[in-house]
Parts: sequence; C-alpha cells; structure tokens
Amino acid sequence: TDTFLQHVSSGSEAAVLSSLERTLLSLKVLRKLTVNGFVEPHKNMEVMGFLHGIFDRLKQFLECSRNIGTDNVCRDRLEKTIILFTKVLLDFLDQHPFSFTPLIQRSLEFSVSYVFTEVGEGVTFERFIVQCMNLIKMIVKNYAYKPSKNFEDSSPETLEAHKIKMAFFTYPTLTEICRRLVSHYFLLTEEELTMWEEDPEGFSKNQFFSFHLPCTEVLFIDIFHEYNQTLTPVLLEMMQTLQGPTNVEDMNALLIKDAVYNAVGLAAYELFDSVDFDQWFKNQLLPELQVIHNRYKPLRRRVIWLIGQWISVKFKSDLRPMLYEAICNLLQDQDLVVFFLNYSLPVDDFEFRTDQFLPYLETMFTLLFQLLQQVTECDTKMHVLHVLSCVIERVNIQIRPYVGCLVQYLPLLWKQSEEHNMLRCAILTTLIHLVQGLGADSKNLYPFLLPVIQLSTDVSQPPHVYLLEDGLELWLVTLENSPCVTPELLRIFQNMSPLLELSSENLRTCFKIINGYIFLSSTEFLQTYAVGLCQSFCELLKEITTEGQVQVLKVRGRDCLHIENPDLTSDFP
Repeated sequence: TDTFLQHVSSGSEAAVLSSLERTLLSLKVLRKLTVNGFVEPHKNMEVMGFLHGIFDRLKQFLECSRNIGTDNVCRDRLEKTIILFTKVLLDFLDQHPFSFTPLIQRSLEFSVSYVFTEVGEGVTFERFIVQCMNLIKMIVKNYAYKPSKNFEDSSPETLEAHKIKMAFFTYPTLTEICRRLVSHYFLLTEEELTMWEEDPEGFSKNQFFSFHLPCTEVLFIDIFHEYNQTLTPVLLEMMQTLQGPTNVEDMNALLIKDAVYNAVGLAAYELFDSVDFDQWFKNQLLPELQVIHNRYKPLRRRVIWLIGQWISVKFKSDLRPMLYEAICNLLQDQDLVVFFLNYSLPVDDFEFRTDQFLPYLETMFTLLFQLLQQVTECDTKMHVLHVLSCVIERVNIQIRPYVGCLVQYLPLLWKQSEEHNMLRCAILTTLIHLVQGLGADSKNLYPFLLPVIQLSTDVSQPPHVYLLEDGLELWLVTLENSPCVTPELLRIFQNMSPLLELSSENLRTCFKIINGYIFLSSTEFLQTYAVGLCQSFCELLKEITTEGQVQVLKVRGRDCLHIENPDLTSDFP
C-alpha cells in the first residue's frame, strides 16, 4: 500500500497498477486470516492493529481517487481495493461482534462522516456508500449489542457495546442522518425521471435492482425502528412543512415531497399512533391524486404507493370507495400503474368488503385486463395477474360476467410465456381462482385448462420443476368444480403414478386428487386405474411416514368400497 501511494504521486500508471494488484492480493489473504484465523482476535495485537489501520488507509485511498480518472483500469482496481477494506470490517463484525467492540466508535464516525457530511463529497462512489450504510446498519441492528429488558441480565460485553452506540447516536447525529437520508438519498435524480418517462416498466425493474435505493431505505427503516422516539418528531415536522398543494413549476419541491412521503410510507408501523392517516388521506393525499399535471406524475405515483403502505396499518373501511374511485382513474395511466399494482389495490387484506368493491368491479377488471395486454415486461405481467387473481378470489362467482376477455387471452399468454416459467406460475394461480369463480362453468375452459395441467404435472417435462405445485392445485380445484369426469380429465391421471413415486411434499394434494376422481366417477376411474394405483400405494407404504400411511389407507378404503369387480381386490396385499 505504501508503494502504491508513492507511485500515485509519481504518476507512473504501470507501477500504480502493479502495486495495486499486490495490495489486493495481500488484502484478500489478510481478510481470510483476520476473520477466520483466530478464536479471540481481539487478544491479538497485530490483528487489532491491522483493523484499526483500515480507516486511515481508506482515507488515503479515497483521497487518491481524486487524482485517478474515472475510466481506466487503475480506477477500477482502486475502487475494488476500497470495497475490499470495507468487506474486512463487515465480515469481522459479522463473525466476531464482541471483538469488534473497540472498532464501533471509529466505524460509526468514519461511515457517518463520509456518507452524511461534506467530507465524502467528490471522493465517494455508490458501492462505497452502500458498504458504509451496511456497516452502520449492522452495528445498529446487531443482536449482540442489544441489552435485555432487564439490564442486569445482560453480559458486560453487551452493555459496553450498547453504551458506545448510545453515546454516538445523539439527537443531533440521528436528526442529521434522518434528514440526509430523506432529503438527499431518497431524491429521484434527473436521470431516473428521464428513464421513467421513456420506459416506466424498465425503470420500475431497474429501481428494484439498483444498489443504493434499497440500501438507503433499509437503513432508514432500521434506524427509525431503533430510535423512533427521537426520530418521529423529526419526520412529523418534515410532513408538516409539506401540507397543501405544491407548485408544479417547482420540481425540487415536488421531489422533496416525494422523498418525505417515501419515508412516511416506510415508517408506517412506527408512526401508527402519531399520524391521523384517515384525515391526511381525505385532506391531503386524495386531492393530490387528482392533480393531472404531467410534472405531478411522480408525486401521484408516490401517493398511491404511500396509501398502499398504510392500508394494512391504519385506514378506515368507510374510505375505501373513495380510494377505489381514485384507483380507477389512475389505472388509465400506464406510467403510474406499473408502480402500485402490488401495493395499492386493497383487495388482499382482512378489511376488504365485497359490497364496497362491486360497484367498481367491472371498470377495475376491464382496466386491469387492458393493462395486462399492454405491458411487455414479464415482471409487470406477473404483477397484473397477481392483482387480477386477488380480485377474482375476493368476489368469487360475481366475477363471471366479466371474465370472458381474460379467458380468451390466457391461452395466448401461456403460449407467449414458454420461456418464462415464473410468469406461467402466475397464470396457473390466476386459473386456480378463475376455476373457483366459474364453478361448474369452468368445464368450458377444458380445451385450454387440461393441457396446462397435463404439462405442469408431467415429471418428464423440465418445466414441472417450477409448475408442479401450482399445477397440482389447479388439477384439484378443477376436479372440485367439475360436474363429471370427461375422458380428457380421466386421461391426465396418467401423470399420477410418477408423482407418487416422487414421495414429495405434494403427496397430500395427490391424495386429494385421487379422492376427487373416486367421488366423481368411481366405476370408470377404478376400472382404468385401480391396478396401477394399488401397485403405487404398495411401494409408497414402504417409504412414507405414519401420517402418510394413514392417508393411503383412507384412499384404499374408498377404493375397496367402490370396486365392483371382486377380482381387483387381489391387488390389495
């Protein structure tokens, strides 16, 4: 490392790269030795000296980054070395929390200064910020540093670490961290806004997989949970300053409000007793959903997401029709809808009332179906199908007048999703609820439904690895809602013998399917499959638990009751 620092000042790129490579290799070895090589590393002076020295080395390397261009090999190696230094600290904290205690103060001071003050300006980069946030989070959440409710029951090591934490996280420090997280790290960038305008589906996907956003949100949640009594008034004050409409020409004010609303959504459970959400919904959020200006679009997206976060926390049932009305309007804007499908259609919770939802059912279902056709990303189609499934499940038979278009479209979607097994799983789930909603009328779906069941439950087909569980569930509900056994429905039972041989966690469902066939058409079914079924059961009894054996005996008892040919009983040992 010293050699590298000397070469940086001399400007020899080849020498810089060579010394950096040796630094990286040495550091990789030291990381393994430090983390895994000592039972009580805090008793070894060389280990602790190395760890304490990391912070000064990191400062030196970060300063060196000012003099190295952003698009060359040296920069890449330098950043890798910086990240590796942070990994040593993170791994050591994870494996030796009490040995890490002497490093808590320095780690927090270093991380907070570079992430939440002007010290880090011009030298930090995204992955380094993520690592520093992870270090803060791991110290805040570390179970080893949390004393028991009765302090006397806690170990001296725990109390010492807790004391260091409490001394560091003062009111000014916590306030600054909270405000910086919200007003700096939660802000949407110009690049993100442009990407959203050009490709809302792609932006939604990239936002999920980005480095810093999930990390900053998780850190905020953890710190807010740990220090909620200190931070609740801070966040409430930020909310209070944003009451009323925001000037659509002031983009910065809109983005600040978006960030604060994000924080209020993430902290919903902690704010339960501090926010009158019903009043806030009626007086503030609902009017903001009705602002149609294009610049207000990011905020409307955030508002509907925020409501989705609070639905299961604190939201009066009487207000739901107002929300359904707002959602019907928002569903017509594809740029917005891809963000809140998973959160904000309140049909998948305990407070749902069918009578409140029915007036909006036709509009909602039609708009969701149109969206399903319009979107192109596999993930988005899965989200839409999830919501459609929830709607169908909730309203049950009352969905029948509206599902014709979906029934016609699903075969095409199934064919298009041949390479996307997770999307096919979502289609299977939708079909399960569709069959339950249609009841005996689901027989009209058999030309599509039965080949789907056949493929999903055929263990000789590779997709069965993904589709089997949902395929069996679909097979079972199809039988439960079938008025009779058709030849095609009888034929797919050929898949059952290999399934029984698997002896998997799906055996219980398999037994239910077998019982379904016996109840529906015992004579025809047993004449075709009794011999093979008995042979499968005999093999199965050797391998399964007592509970499984009882299930087999119950099915075999029903077999015996329904077998009309006495000669078949010889197949039972």
